[in-house]
Amino acid sequence: MPKRVWAFRFFRLLVKWLVIGAVVLWAFAALMIVAARWIDPPTTAVHMQRRMQAWIQHKPYRESYKFVALSQISADLQHAVIAAEDARFYQHHGFDWQEIQTAAEDDLEGERTRGASTITQQLVKNLFFGTGRSFLRKGAEATLVPVAEFALGKRRILEIYLNVVEWGPGIYGAEPACRYHYGTDARYIGREQSARLAAILPAPLKRRPERMNRYSAIILRRMSQLGW
Repeated sequence: MPKRVWAFRFFRLLVKWLVIGAVVLWAFAALMIVAARWIDPPTTAVHMQRRMQAWIQHKPYRESYKFVALSQISADLQHAVIAAEDARFYQHHGFDWQEIQTAAEDDLEGERTRGASTITQQLVKNLFFGTGRSFLRKGAEATLVPVAEFALGKRRILEIYLNVVEWGPGIYGAEPACRYHYGTDARYIGREQSARLAAILPAPLKRRPERMNRYSAIILRRMSQLGW
């Protein structure tokens, strides 16, 4: 058999199995999302990524992760995170096309001043893809966002997001975050503190709530504009 024919057949077989593998992985992720309607995620891709990074870098790592019901997280913190991360959370179906258009216009003008990811997109990223960035990851994420919106609904999406998102080194979820930064339960966190916690979400390993004067003021203003 000519080498070219053999190489072509091998390439075609490789592509076939890669496609099958991708479909299987997608189906598994979709099933996990559906299961998350009733089962709290025991871990996420970001949690595993941080453990692996600490192991590779030979650094000590201590994880604090506790899942609590949305009713155990103060309304102020819920509102602050929505105002900071996704103001139209209750209006869109997983993708905020208005923010996407604004971000695209900013890119054309050379100003990368904002992101366009919704809370649903960020949840899918946290659960399955970690903090890395790539077009392939974005594409896979986009196909899972409608599954999350349909299977989970807004309340459960917000509940899971607030419980798994990174809020400091090894700090995952609202309850550990409130205890770590303010020494109180998530149900008792106040408006000002909530805004400061929401302000560190874009860079939780670098930012500290006490330094977020400017950003927390913006978030508080958005909360008022949204009627909270």
